[in-house]
Amino acid sequence: MKLLMVRHADPDYSIDSLTKKGWREAELLSGRLSELTVKEFYVSPLGRAKDTASFTLDRTGRTAVECEWLREFAAQIIRPDTGTKKIPWDWLPADWTAQEEYYQRKLWHQTDVMKAGQIQKEYDWVIKGFDGLLEKHGYKRENNYYRVLQANTGTVVLFCHFGVQCVMLSHLLGISPMVLWHGFCAAPSSVTTVNTEERREGIASFRISSFGDISHLYAAGEEPAFAARFCECYRNQEERHD
Repeated sequence: MKLLMVRHADPDYSIDSLTKKGWREAELLSGRLSELTVKEFYVSPLGRAKDTASFTLDRTGRTAVECEWLREFAAQIIRPDTGTKKIPWDWLPADWTAQEEYYQRKLWHQTDVMKAGQIQKEYDWVIKGFDGLLEKHGYKRENNYYRVLQANTGTVVLFCHFGVQCVMLSHLLGISPMVLWHGFCAAPSSVTTVNTEERREGIASFRISSFGDISHLYAAGEEPAFAARFCECYRNQEERHD
């Protein structure tokens, strides 16, 4: 089985849609995805993800199953340094890295900050939906791997968001999502590919073969959007700061 996790194209968050550049990215993405044999499409209920999916769905004459849990990860923390609500992946590195718990799979959600934001409740809700989808396609969660109910080489595409994508990957890989949220960057319209590996009959695990691939943009001469990143150097005033 192959999972393609697609981040929405360059967003206009003010209207929950895409920028002019985002629409171009979504169209270029559709040229790539429409060439694949896809078993099923899934999409977040948010406008920017649905707009990104629209080109591919129109081009292939398909529809997508809308999943509420594929929306962007909604739980927020109150940052200790500012007292303001923030998404967990916008926390300053110097602050969260000071606590070893955030690197630990079983401890990252047990800190006072995470408990106050009810992060685990949101995380568990997403994982329940995700595991339900995988079981529908033949892979049932059992301990830290998946029991193969029906082995297959089908491709499933999920149009979603960076934060929730990292949650799903953290579950598959058995690591803290904080490491993914802060250590990886998925550019708008990027594609992350995850494959099953069934090295012993009936037992499967998942492995990432590519993360945040934007080759469809480079092939068309389209520069990737800067969204999801922070300034490369602090003096770069034109780039996003905290």
